[in-house]
Amino acid sequence: MKKNMSSIRTWSKKATSALVMATVAFIGSASAIEAKTVPWQETVEQSKGQTVYFNAWGGSEQINGYIDWATDQVEKRYGIALKHVKVSDTSSVVSRVLAEKVAGRKSNGTVDLVWINGENFRSMKQNGLLFGPFAEGLPSFQGVDSQEKPTTVLDFGEPADGLEAPWGMAQLVFIYDTDTFSRKQATPPANALELLEFARKHKGRVTYPLPPDFVGTTFLKQLLSELTPEPGVLLKPVSEADFDAVTSPLWRYLDELHPLLWREGETFPANNLALTPMLDDGEILLSMTFNPAYASSAIASGELPETVRTYVHDVGTLGNTHFLAIPFNSDSTEAAQVVINFLLSPEAQAHKADPDVWGDPTVLSMSQLNSIERKRFSSLPLGPATLSPEALGKVLPEPHSSWVAELEEAWKARYRQ
Repeated sequence: MKKNMSSIRTWSKKATSALVMATVAFIGSASAIEAKTVPWQETVEQSKGQTVYFNAWGGSEQINGYIDWATDQVEKRYGIALKHVKVSDTSSVVSRVLAEKVAGRKSNGTVDLVWINGENFRSMKQNGLLFGPFAEGLPSFQGVDSQEKPTTVLDFGEPADGLEAPWGMAQLVFIYDTDTFSRKQATPPANALELLEFARKHKGRVTYPLPPDFVGTTFLKQLLSELTPEPGVLLKPVSEADFDAVTSPLWRYLDELHPLLWREGETFPANNLALTPMLDDGEILLSMTFNPAYASSAIASGELPETVRTYVHDVGTLGNTHFLAIPFNSDSTEAAQVVINFLLSPEAQAHKADPDVWGDPTVLSMSQLNSIERKRFSSLPLGPATLSPEALGKVLPEPHSSWVAELEEAWKARYRQ
């Protein structure tokens, strides 16, 4: 096994470099879609009195609270009724809109706005389920610099083409309690290989969320990005790759890791939020999240102790953007665009970035904002467990969204029989 792990170590270093280079080349080929030219004030006038059914994940009190705040704001400012439809799985929303299209329901759709990215966006785009392009015609989109933040127009390898508007940034970070680590004289593992050694030294104290939980699947993709000898292939559709060859280092790694995990890898926490009380109770030593400010928010809410901090792997961690889109059969497309434009504004983005509110990093680039708008962000408390942009280090690109289903099915076939 030492020989195998040595090979994995070599692949890991080559993988990171090649993956980043391939991403730069791929993004460079993406072209923007010309925005629609409907006068914005006309859209605002037509939006008054409309109701927007916003289908968004409802599993976080902090996020729900932010959407409640936005609901009040758009009602007062624009006369729009925003209704948060809390969902647990966005794929169910995609299935519902698809069923409406198959049934010939071209208007009066049940969904006016959806929080989306990755394979769900790709599915809606390929099946013609989206209104637009609209995103680049929003006034607030002027604050987005796609050259600085290419994932604002490239969603898991799929060009957004103006069919969805960026809403927030995300990057995988790991969470630990400095007090516990000090007492154990432990050091946070800096990469996949060190994580395996850490799990061996602290048997039963490491785990990850059960795929297809988003963070659980992201953890698999993080490992794959570090371990595979063919990282550039991950940016292309999975159908163009030799799946077995690309993923074999991942399965070898997990075969060794799982017996060392919490409950010997026979049981996994249902989702990433389930890791928080486990870390707080000392049942596990490491947690993970795709929101760099989540740990600070959890400290503020009393869910985690003040000694908790976050870190990233030395080779970088996966990052992406999450988006807002409008289904093709919405009767409230004007109001949906006005809501999205508000959510993309510096005011709403800064409020969302506040760790006491949500702590979701902004998609806006400070270079695109004026001094007053920049001050909204510079005056925000960073949070005790939130890494600075410099400390977050290198962002590894997400594999093409088509890899998700294949990885999840392969994982299930191997470890859930």
